[in-house]
Amino acid sequence: MWESENESVRGRDYANGVLSSGKHGVKTDGFELRGKSWYVATDIPSDLQVQVGDVNFHLHKYPLLSRSGKMNRLIYESPDLDLNKIALEDLPGGPEAFELAAKFCYGIAVDLTAGNISGLRCAAEYLEMTEDLEEGNLIFKTEAFLSYVVLSSWRDSILVLKSCEKLSPWAENLQIVRRCSESIAWKACANPKGIKWAYTGRPTKVSSPKWNDLKDSSPSRNQPVPPDWWFEDVSILRIDHFVRVITAIKVKGMRFELIGASIMHYAAKWLPGLIKDGQGQGDDMSISSNSNSSGSSSWKGGLHMIVAGTKDDTPSIQSKDQRMIIESLISIIPPQKDSVSCSFLLRLLRMANMLKVAPALVTELEKRVGMQFEQATLADLLIPSYNKSETLYDVDLVQRLLEHFIVQEQTESSSPSRQSFTDKHMYEGAQRGNNPNAKMRVARLVDSYLTEVSRDRNLSLTKFQVLAEALPESARTCDDGLYRAIDSYLKVN
Repeated sequence: MWESENESVRGRDYANGVLSSGKHGVKTDGFELRGKSWYVATDIPSDLQVQVGDVNFHLHKYPLLSRSGKMNRLIYESPDLDLNKIALEDLPGGPEAFELAAKFCYGIAVDLTAGNISGLRCAAEYLEMTEDLEEGNLIFKTEAFLSYVVLSSWRDSILVLKSCEKLSPWAENLQIVRRCSESIAWKACANPKGIKWAYTGRPTKVSSPKWNDLKDSSPSRNQPVPPDWWFEDVSILRIDHFVRVITAIKVKGMRFELIGASIMHYAAKWLPGLIKDGQGQGDDMSISSNSNSSGSSSWKGGLHMIVAGTKDDTPSIQSKDQRMIIESLISIIPPQKDSVSCSFLLRLLRMANMLKVAPALVTELEKRVGMQFEQATLADLLIPSYNKSETLYDVDLVQRLLEHFIVQEQTESSSPSRQSFTDKHMYEGAQRGNNPNAKMRVARLVDSYLTEVSRDRNLSLTKFQVLAEALPESARTCDDGLYRAIDSYLKVN
């Protein structure tokens, strides 16, 4: 999206995105792959075999020694004077990155792309390809490409950050993750009038279009860019990198409700159990594949198609990874009330309990629900007991949520400035201002909940009574709902 035509030209001008070391000591026509071994196409016999993973490279010492400090040390510091085989098992980027680095040493042109630059930059650092050995060595060249080409492009910054997932801790230590995160954050916070919407307005059925084909082909060129244009693009990132981007976006002052909406979009994509068909039907945890279930995104295709295939791709992750995602998302939800919906918080809480998320974070989440408890629905509250409780539903949890709500109500009533701040929130449909007495709405909600859970024979009278009496009498203008709940409880018990 952000790679304008001028940026593309600048990237081409930078050595056309092709690296060459300028000179080489072995004349060659290139590399040849035979099975899982690379050979240099030259008449001079190889005198060094380098093993990277399960791939062997049959090379020559001189080109490598002239540009790699690590190869110098490995060969000259070895007690074996005739050392002709080296294993580099921990080289970042693996065989693909080493192949490019070796070609650079031989003076063979290397095409730099957003897909290979991070691995090659890390490999160059590992191989110690510094300016001390040769001016314009690989570290310098890859750093320049990162700075002048990648970081000026929205698409390339996303792609490079995505590629860093397999390069820990090298990409982190070399500040590639930080720089890409800040680049993405800066562009996401920029004036959307400068965004060429045609770059992302692609049909959802188009698979992996060439980036240059997106320039002028879309009929939506003149459409206004929605504020959530960046949601889908950043949602392809791994959770730790997503957190880095959102943290950087927070620092730059983006509106908290947009940050919250982006978090809901990410959660809907990576936590497929979060969005249920038939909301809140007891312990029904059926999965919806709709990645836009947060209801906030108008994004209709684009970069996600380029980097991650079709929108039908559903992430498949284990419970421990889901737990880590939930814990990370809880930690970055903006502190302002209504930054995310109460329904989202409750669904997140349901999964957090099911996956045994850290207790401190669960408590934090419960307090967040208490801040906007009047927005909850009965379906949201019907959370199954995951803690070997006798009751079908987690009545103790609802009791705690109610207590947090009451504390929050008391705090807000004694702080008028907080209430006026709340009235400015974007999500007007769910604001407390639409219902001047939040306690009355919560009272109706609690009565409906009591009616539902009263059918459970294992619900003790004490729990029923505590929940029924938690709110002050003034919260109920009518006791019909409470009477219905009591009548239902007595019929069952």
